[in-house]
Amino acid sequence: MTQDVINAVKEAKEQSKPRNFTESVDIIINIRDLDVKKPENRFNEEVTLPNGRGKEVKIGVIADGELIVQAKDAGLDVVINKQDLEEFGKDRKSAKKMANSVDFLIAQADMMPLVGRFLGPVLGPRGKMPKPVPASIKLDPLLERLQSTVKVGVKQQASIQIVVGSQDMSDEDIAENVETVLTVLDRNLEKGRSQIKSMFIKTTMGPVVRVI
Repeated sequence: MTQDVINAVKEAKEQSKPRNFTESVDIIINIRDLDVKKPENRFNEEVTLPNGRGKEVKIGVIADGELIVQAKDAGLDVVINKQDLEEFGKDRKSAKKMANSVDFLIAQADMMPLVGRFLGPVLGPRGKMPKPVPASIKLDPLLERLQSTVKVGVKQQASIQIVVGSQDMSDEDIAENVETVLTVLDRNLEKGRSQIKSMFIKTTMGPVVRVI
């Protein structure tokens, strides 16, 4: 299948019109014989793509003390303290804007009850609930890993659409990332990747190209 993916990636790039930004490359997978109404058929895994996502991932940190200092030193755009959490609790519109601006959130573990109280209703439906970490963690290695991380999962529909790279990455590197995503299906589906009904590659603004 790898060569089929490489060919599809190449075609998707060729069919994409020139833009004034670097487009992401997405994979769309439709799964057969999967009843998503049954909880045991739903899954959600974080996967590290071997060749990264090709574009910067937006990460926010909810913390205080030393951890918030590390977050600011790392130059993160979204750094939230206890007071900010309370403000978000009063201003749902701002909370939604913040949630939509980040790919991942990290929260100091002892602040998770406050996160649930003030941001849970906004973050939960978006699949953006933060990853809890101890206050003593060294943030940089985690930030680096999240730059190459995607969430692969099935919830309400038997389909998946996720970023597997960017337009300026090589076709082969993107195909290797796709293979990593497919191993998640092998782990979580009864018949693995043989349950794939159809699979497509597309750039952000471009047309879909069928793989299978």
